[in-house]
Amino acid sequence: MTSMRIGILGTGNVGQALASAWARAGHDVVLGSRRPDDPELLARLGELLASGVRVGGPAEAAAHAEVVVNATPGTASVALLRSIGAEVLADRIVLDVGVGFLDDGSLSHPGVSLGEEIQQAFPETRVVKTLCTVDRKVMIAPDSLEGPATVFLSGEDTEAKKVVRGLVRDLGWADDALLDLGGIATARGQENFALLFIGIAVATGTYEFGVRVVLPASGGSVLAP
Repeated sequence: MTSMRIGILGTGNVGQALASAWARAGHDVVLGSRRPDDPELLARLGELLASGVRVGGPAEAAAHAEVVVNATPGTASVALLRSIGAEVLADRIVLDVGVGFLDDGSLSHPGVSLGEEIQQAFPETRVVKTLCTVDRKVMIAPDSLEGPATVFLSGEDTEAKKVVRGLVRDLGWADDALLDLGGIATARGQENFALLFIGIAVATGTYEFGVRVVLPASGGSVLAP
C-alpha cells in the first residue's frame, strides 16, 4: 500500500504494537492519548517516538488520520469517540479492535457488538471490525505461529474493508488469511470469541495462538443465498 495517515486511539500494549508495525511499513502514525504531555507516558513511548511515531490528544490523532484505529477498552470507546466529535470522524474509516469486559469477566456488549455501537453512534463513519480475535503479539507477527491462522473483517463499506485489508496485510497477514464475514452485525461473532479466547489461553498457557477456518477438501453443503 501507499503510505497512509493512521491515528491510533490508545497507548496501551495493542496501540503501541500496531503503531510500531505500521510505522515500520512506512505509514504516518500518530498515537492519541488523553495525557500526551505526561513525562511518564513519553518515556514509555520513547522507542516509538524515536522511530517517527508522534503522540497527541485523541482529537489531534483523529483529525490527522485517514484511518482511525480504536485500540481503547471497549467500555470507554464510544464515549471517547463522542468526545472527538462526529464531524471529525465523518467519512473516516474507523478500524475497531476493541472488546469490552466487565469486572466479572463477562462481555460489556453481549447482545450487540462494540463495532455496531460505534457504527450506530457515527452513521457517517465507515467502521470495520478486525484483529480482535488474536493477541497483540500475533496481530503484528502472524508468522510466529506454527501454521496459518485466520483473521476476520466485518463492516458495511466495501472500500473501507479494502483499505483495512491492505493495512492488515502490512502487518504480515497473507491475503487468504483474511475472511470477510459481511456486515457490521457479524462483529458480534468476533467479539464473543473473546470468551473462547480466554478458555484457550488458560488451557494452553499462552495468549499467542490463532484459529484457522478449514473448509472441506471437496463437496460439503452450500448455504442457500
